[in-house]
This record gives sequence, structure tokens and C-alpha cells, in this order.
Amino acid sequence: MIAQTERNRRDFFARTRDGVLGVALAQLLHDDFFPGQAFGEEQTQREQFDLRAKQPHHPAKATSVIHLFMNGGPSQMDLFDPKPVLDRMDGKPYPGNIEEIGNTGTNDIGVMMGTRYPFARHGESGMWMADVLPHTSQMADDLCLINSMRTDHPNHDNALYKIQSGRLFMGYPTFGAWTVYGLGSENQNLPAYVVLNDPLGPPKNGTRNWTSGFLPPLFQGTRLRPTGLPILNLKPQFEQPSAVTESARELLGKLDKLHRRDRPFYPELDARIESYGLAARMQLSAGEALDLNRESRSTQKMYGIGEQWTDSYGKRCLLARRLVERGVRFVQIFLEEQPWDSHADLAANHRGACLRTDKPVAALLQDLKERGLLDSTLVIWGGEFGRTPTTQRSANGYSGRDHNMQAFTSWMAGGGIKGGTTYGTTDDFGHKATENPVSVHDFHATILHLLGLDHQHLFFERSGLEERLTGFEPPRVVSEICA
Repeated sequence: MIAQTERNRRDFFARTRDGVLGVALAQLLHDDFFPGQAFGEEQTQREQFDLRAKQPHHPAKATSVIHLFMNGGPSQMDLFDPKPVLDRMDGKPYPGNIEEIGNTGTNDIGVMMGTRYPFARHGESGMWMADVLPHTSQMADDLCLINSMRTDHPNHDNALYKIQSGRLFMGYPTFGAWTVYGLGSENQNLPAYVVLNDPLGPPKNGTRNWTSGFLPPLFQGTRLRPTGLPILNLKPQFEQPSAVTESARELLGKLDKLHRRDRPFYPELDARIESYGLAARMQLSAGEALDLNRESRSTQKMYGIGEQWTDSYGKRCLLARRLVERGVRFVQIFLEEQPWDSHADLAANHRGACLRTDKPVAALLQDLKERGLLDSTLVIWGGEFGRTPTTQRSANGYSGRDHNMQAFTSWMAGGGIKGGTTYGTTDDFGHKATENPVSVHDFHATILHLLGLDHQHLFFERSGLEERLTGFEPPRVVSEICA
């Protein structure tokens, strides 16, 4: 006979604590697996995510996005925001508190550095632009310069996370993923979210620049190969009658459905099944969409294809146009690691980066415009932060600028943007946004608004929270730049 163990008050409360923790764990797991359903209710079939086109929250001005990401932080005062006072102080000490300047020690900060290139006004709007952007400047009346952008961190990694996902840390969905989560795609035979990498290498933070984070993996970016064929194995191994192909795909679809039904909480499985299905559908149309040889020689020449400096970026800009023309929702074009990161010899650094990108970018805008696509395509240009008005010590002396989170310039064109507009101002040195500052969350809210999405209503339930691209503090849609 087993003896009865004595129970005291301490044992009772210890066991009660374990039960409470168990109930709490069950609640958290329930919230993850059954968002929006009360705990204890009979479980219903989970929501199925897909990439079919969805209705926006309100009438959209833009139906697609091309994001020209300028890795490394272009200098606002050297390209778009001329500062006569800064020019007059060239070579003189910074007049304020030097600790306000950047993220390096005071011993690394040199003197004031004036703008490195001549500026001129362009277009009927009289928009200022440096002479290293001769082609983009011809499109001035289609652009909206936002000179008062600001962010929350002066280091590349965190600033990149912020501009891509609205958060300073990894693991959050990028705004490309949020876009296709909210709107899906108009073309089911091509990826909804396409990433065009540089042949010279991936950008800093790599694939985290186009991750789906906690959203289902279905919404992450699809990276195309930067050299050779953008996608391998697009042609079937052997030809067979279309009726046989359709029957095989129908059978596979039924088998996938049965397999998925028995494994209801594996979003990675959903993404893999969808990726295989997309791969099969891409064999029907992707080859044509990705074939730049179908473009006329004059069009290729306009983009700088075949030229030493512009060939690579020109091909990616032309491919972006072909993709949005066929219903792809979101295209991002990246450069390699950090080509705009000009800690030394800024004059040569930025001239080289402009030489690679200026002509293809202007050609993209002109081509979209001529084809009637610019009105529905939102084109975005910019990096993760700007540069300081002072020089920074480097191995080559003091000839470059440090990172600046307090002011930088981005521009938008098409897709409901008011062209020929310069919005926001900075101080006399281009160091801080002083009038109409635009935060990264404001920037994202405005992009979503142009796409017909309300940033408050675009959310994903996770652990009882309504997660949003724009965070929890209400941002502002910059309506002044919207047509």
C-alpha cells in the first residue's frame, strides 16, 4: 500500500503556479495558431494565404512599385540640396557642438566641407540638381524631392532594417513583403515581389533586405540571378501535350491539398508548395518576360545597355519595366555592398556611383512615361541615411563624409506623386531636417496610401498584437506630395 504524502501550503501553491503557467502557454500558442479566435472555441479551418490580387482599402493611385535602392547613403548636400552657407564655410571648423555631428569620435571629425559639384536648376519647376546627374535632371518635372527625410540610427545595419521594414532590428517584414501581403499580384505566372541583385555581390544585410519576417514566407522577395539567365531551368526537360501537362498539374494540386490538410500549421510548407507551383507556371511566360533581346536596340541603348559603366544597372532597370508591365507588384533593384558609402574621396565616389546609375534611372522614367505606365508605377530612389556637412578622417585624410541620420534626400516619381515638387528643408549646413520632417514611418505610410492601403488597417496578428509596417505610433501620410 502506497503511503499518502503529506501536502503543505507551499506544495499547493507550487502546483497551482504550474497550472497557471500551463494555461498561459496554451493561450500564447493558441494566439499564434488561431489568431482572431477566442480561446476555447471550436477550432475552424485556418486562413489560407495566397498571392491572388486583392482589393485595396481605397482607390489606388499606384498599382506597382519600383524601388531603386542606393545602398550606403548618398550625400544630400552634394546631389540635391545645395547649401551656399556650407560652401562659404568650406575648410572652417564646425561652429556648433561637434558632438552633434555623427557617430564617430570628435577626433575623427574634420572641418566643414562644401558641396563637391556644381548645381543648376532644371525643368519648369526649377529643381536643384548637381551636374553629376545630367540625365535624371532632365526628368525633374516628374520628380518629387523629399529633402527632409530622417531616420533613427547612424549605422548601416540598423538604418537598413529601418528603411526596409520600419524597425531597427532584423526579423521584421520589409515593405515589399507588406505590399504583396496587402495586395497580392496581378500576374500569377510571375513572382509578386522580385529582387534584382548586383553582379558585384549582395547588399549589406543580404536577404534580410527582402525578408517576409513573421509574415508567411509566401510574401518574401524572389531574387533573380544577376548574371546569365535570371532563372534557371525555365524550359521543361521534355515536351508533352498540353492536356497531359494540365492533368498532371491538377493531380499534383489535389495531392498538395491533401498533404497541406494534414499539416495545417506549417507556413513554410505553404510557401514551398506555392513556389513549386509558381515555378511550373513560370515556364509558360517567364522566359518571354525576362528576355531583354525582345527590346529594340534603340531602347537598350537608351538604358545604357552595352556601355561599360551602365550595362549592368541598365539591364536591371529595363527588366524592372518589363516586370511591372506584366503585373508584378513590387520590384527592388540593389547595388552591391555599399557603393555610396563615401568616408573618403566623396567627389570621386559619388561621381562613379552616378555614372553607373544616372542614365538607366532616367531611361526607366522616360520609358515608363512613354508607355503610359508611369501614372500607375511608383518609382522610389534613395538610401538608408545621408551624410554629414563635415569631413571625416580616413586613410586618405579628410576627403569624405560620415553617416548622418538627421537628414537625407529621397525622391519619388509617378504613381500619384506631384511631379516638380521639392518638399521639406534642412538647416544651412544640410545637417538636420528643419521644416516638414519626414520619418521613415511617414515615408512608408505615404507609399501604402498611394497603393490604396491604409497603414492602420494593414496588420498581421501575432501573439495578440496587431503588427504593422508603420509601428504603433501613428505616422503621417505626406499628402502635400500626392497629386
